[in-house]
Amino acid sequence: MRYFVHIGYNGLQYNGWQKQATVMNVQGVIEKSLSDIFKTLIAINGCGRTDAQVHASQFFFHMDIEHPWDFDLVFRLNKLLPLNIAVYDIIPMDGLPHARFDAVQRSYDYFLHTYKDPFLNGLSSYYLLDGLDWDKMKDAVALLPLYKDYRAFCTHPDKYEHTLCYVRSASLMVDEKGDKLRFQISSNRFLGKMIRILMGQLLKIGKGTLSVDEFESHLISKQTPALITPAHPQGLYLSKVTYPYLDLAPRTDFSAILQRQSDTSWKKL
Repeated sequence: MRYFVHIGYNGLQYNGWQKQATVMNVQGVIEKSLSDIFKTLIAINGCGRTDAQVHASQFFFHMDIEHPWDFDLVFRLNKLLPLNIAVYDIIPMDGLPHARFDAVQRSYDYFLHTYKDPFLNGLSSYYLLDGLDWDKMKDAVALLPLYKDYRAFCTHPDKYEHTLCYVRSASLMVDEKGDKLRFQISSNRFLGKMIRILMGQLLKIGKGTLSVDEFESHLISKQTPALITPAHPQGLYLSKVTYPYLDLAPRTDFSAILQRQSDTSWKKL
């Protein structure tokens, strides 16, 4: 029987989702816990690969378990797993759906704050910035759904069969005081470090060191900028994964500090 497992994790202490032999990773920690519970090697497949220190407020993986269990697996997993990984749901699936290849949309949120705050450390990216040009940043974000090829804004584009990404929506928000920024983007797929690179370019636009026209020229030409500076990883969250047969609301709202309990404090630009 194949199962989809709905989880969330704080990625600050991990070198990403993907299992690697020499570094701490989310996949390896979960596989060890599952293998300890079932007393046999359990392999899992995730819905994507998050970078080191990147978070996921919604993430799915699938696993195949030969025999049904007669205990509360969610409880046992959460008891074994560290506090920075949480299991929300275990869902039996018909057939052999794939957590990665069957996903039709993924959404990410990027949080940034412009003042030093110890309570946001590790949950949002800190940039000591003032006077960002919100209007120009907004104009650049509005361009994203108009283009399909993101070859210019990824690392190692040649490793992909193609670099097409169908960005369905993108928006920029600031909080009431104007000192926290939130960038949201949804697409069928994303390329390596694509969102962090885009966020880095948006910050350059906001600071006036890159024009909106220059930004768009790379989308048109598909030529990588001479200097790419990806934004810090700890502000990035995989926040929603959607399947044709499964569309669950995220179980967490990132952080009460970031969200202030609701979205009402964020103003869309």
